[in-house]
Amino acid sequence: MPSHAADLARRLARNAEAVCRHYLSNGHREGRYWLVGDVANSRGRSLFVRLSGPDHGKGAAGKWTDAATGEHGDLLDLIALSRGLDRLRDTLDEARAFLALPPGPVQRHDRFPAPRGSPESARRLYAMSKPIAGTFAESYLRGRGILTTSVGDPLRFHPRCYYRADEESPTETWPALIAAVTDLGGKITGVHRTWLDSSGQDKAPIASPRRAMGHLLGHGVRFAVVDEVMAAGEGVETMLSLRTILPALPMVAALSANHLAALFFPPTLRRLYVARDRDPAGDAAMASLHHRATAAGIETFGLSPSLDDFNEDLSRLDIEDFRASVRRQLVPQDVVRFMTSDMTVTG
Repeated sequence: MPSHAADLARRLARNAEAVCRHYLSNGHREGRYWLVGDVANSRGRSLFVRLSGPDHGKGAAGKWTDAATGEHGDLLDLIALSRGLDRLRDTLDEARAFLALPPGPVQRHDRFPAPRGSPESARRLYAMSKPIAGTFAESYLRGRGILTTSVGDPLRFHPRCYYRADEESPTETWPALIAAVTDLGGKITGVHRTWLDSSGQDKAPIASPRRAMGHLLGHGVRFAVVDEVMAAGEGVETMLSLRTILPALPMVAALSANHLAALFFPPTLRRLYVARDRDPAGDAAMASLHHRATAAGIETFGLSPSLDDFNEDLSRLDIEDFRASVRRQLVPQDVVRFMTSDMTVTG
């Protein structure tokens, strides 16, 4: 980091609570930390910022980590992500304005090297990954009853994906299922990682085997292009499970209840099915999304699993019972249009 940027980062760290109150106003202080949902200022407790400590090194003030996504950095990184800034110059200007400092000199090199957790680093990880056919990722999905995926699905495999439990832990590598998070225009804004064990039969034995990184709010892992009808839910495996019996229905996995509630709607969307999880967070996301969709003139219908989630339905129910349960919740014309009578999904 250039010296002027490092100096600004230290100044911000000395005023860490004020920075948090300004950029993460939906959070609150608990002891030596500021807690909030994510860098987009969502309500919650996933992201924590250290409010006091030394200027640098272990336990430094201003360092933050999002336990749900693995993103972490200093307060300059947080400002950049919070405001959607990808140029160092713009971030430094924003920091100077917050600190009431005069404008700084124009720098010739004004882009961040892709910070860990940024959309740029997410795109790089996705590009370095490979198709899942014949990999641990395919084995992992098959073990959950997801037997076939389409050629155009946003799923890839990385054999040695980095993992750190937190900022102060050593870096490990594990095989991982990688899913692209995209905006409505198809641009990759992030990725979701599911780390796998060395056999590919289960998730890796680590504290957080599922994490997303990048810009997630409003976006999701998309399966097929939306026309007028779409299904949305939280997890990638949830939507892939539904897709075994609804292969032609466009779907999106928002990756969490908070992000599902904030999902952006395609302009052509007229009917939305929400695949809810059977928990309070899923109920709240369903209610919020229903309210927003109705206000936008979009019909909304809930899809509820017979058991705890749709992957459990796929794994434990007879396939005809699973299909019948979902069929009863669809508009009749969508049964004809989207539901298959077998489990084949073509590429």
